[in-house]
Amino acid sequence: MKRIERILLKLVVIQFIFLLIAQFMILYTPFSPYLGKIYEYEGVSKNHVTKTIETFDQ
Repeated sequence: MKRIERILLKLVVIQFIFLLIAQFMILYTPFSPYLGKIYEYEGVSKNHVTKTIETFDQ
């Protein structure tokens, strides 16, 4: 059990390091204008409400 816990802890630390690297690249590097366009493709930056249709099965 301790071996699995050590592996999980290492994975969490590695994930956190990659998160910090990604945040740094988005905010402080010359790559940020190119990475900022990802938000436009995902549709996160737009403030429009899409029309939804709700269906009910009876």
